[in-house]
Amino acid sequence: METVDKYSASQGPGDRTHGGRVVGIFAKEPIPGQVKTRLSPPFSSEQAALLYKVAQGETVRRLQGDKWDLVVFYVGRKEYFTEHFPGLRLVAQASGGLGRRMSRALDLLLGYGYREAVLVGTDSPDMPLELIEAAFLSLRQNDAVTVPADDGGYVLIGCCRGCEELFLDVPWSSSGVLAATRSNAHRFGISLAEVGTWSDFDDLSGVRSLMDRSPATATAQMAAELLVENGWE
Repeated sequence: METVDKYSASQGPGDRTHGGRVVGIFAKEPIPGQVKTRLSPPFSSEQAALLYKVAQGETVRRLQGDKWDLVVFYVGRKEYFTEHFPGLRLVAQASGGLGRRMSRALDLLLGYGYREAVLVGTDSPDMPLELIEAAFLSLRQNDAVTVPADDGGYVLIGCCRGCEELFLDVPWSSSGVLAATRSNAHRFGISLAEVGTWSDFDDLSGVRSLMDRSPATATAQMAAELLVENGWE
């Protein structure tokens, strides 16, 4: 069942801060064997879960501030997220596949009174805040927006109105995600903007890319330590 914590859906835009803008973060409890499974090998399932936990924490910390509201859509025990992210707004993810969960999350945020809502994951902990700002700006003139990823997906998607059709029949976890999203936008008359491009980490190649471009991040440093520990220098 979907639950809403910390605030009421009856609040309107006048109750919102930060110009009616909100970032939703999709996050899972970092349980070994249930997160970042494509990172085993080179990491053990416990190490992959640890790396995901570090990336999750780094993502939340970077996105907190005075530019937009922040909501965590979680999978797992609510107690874990309350303990690690005290004070953050928490909403349990909807049931069903990834497309339905993202569509429902955006609908919920817009239903709470936000004018512009975007979703991100926790596997792009170094994504520039300027890209998120640009995505919000694009929603002033478009129905929806993505920040494309270099693997054929996207690292951000947002809407300023209900756009559930964007998520229909998308081949998730494949290189065809963005292409299917573009096709849906064209088919259903949704104006879709694309802002910049960025990368996430789902496999060893993605981890090494993160280490190369953002070596000072906590996630990259943890990955480097684990690779050395496992003899994958």
